[in-house]
Amino acid sequence: MRHPLIEGLLPPYAAGAEARADVGDDTLHPRERAAIAGVGEGRRREFTTVRHCARSALTALGHAPAPLVPDARGVPSWPDGVVGSMTHCRGYRAAVVAHRRDVGAVGLDAEPSRPLREGVLHAVALPEERERLAPLAASHPGLDCWDRLLFCAKEAVFKAWFPATRTELTFRDVAVVLDAAGRTFHATVLPAPGRDLPGRDAPGRTFHGRWLARDGLLVAVALAAGRL
Repeated sequence: MRHPLIEGLLPPYAAGAEARADVGDDTLHPRERAAIAGVGEGRRREFTTVRHCARSALTALGHAPAPLVPDARGVPSWPDGVVGSMTHCRGYRAAVVAHRRDVGAVGLDAEPSRPLREGVLHAVALPEERERLAPLAASHPGLDCWDRLLFCAKEAVFKAWFPATRTELTFRDVAVVLDAAGRTFHATVLPAPGRDLPGRDAPGRTFHGRWLARDGLLVAVALAAGRL
């Protein structure tokens, strides 16, 4: 039996759930079923299973199961007072939730544990981030895809940032420092005019997170380190 991947990535106040096999769509709420009417079978399986994971996580957090209907941008409608994130990739679905009183935003991403395609790194990484990857690879040869781990961490930040701010980020708008020894990372959303929208629920520009590489997967969780 595989040990859950996200179990060691979450702080005590957060709850998560994951699945390696898809569940039947009888678990969907009617409003969710309506939201994916006409989509392909693969997308339907992803949508269904990741919401099954999210409801399991909500139950662990002390919330009754609720419909998690996506808005026009695909952001789930979490229960009041809850922040959360979902992810899916080949053979893996997961979700994480927390109370807003404990953290301003949370983001979760999972990726296959393999290097990025040639040329992609220069599109997603800042020069200083690229410079830090070579020493990481040299000192920790057991992981051969630090470039995709960087990508994964940035995706987790994006998933925390956008639902709270409704402002877009590019890969070069976020600076990430990966720590190999502690399997953590620190991320900063770089300043730009109009990027930080004030508001009670908006996260600050800094995020901290944890990552792991196991079972052919990379998983990263990003948590807001402060609020505006």
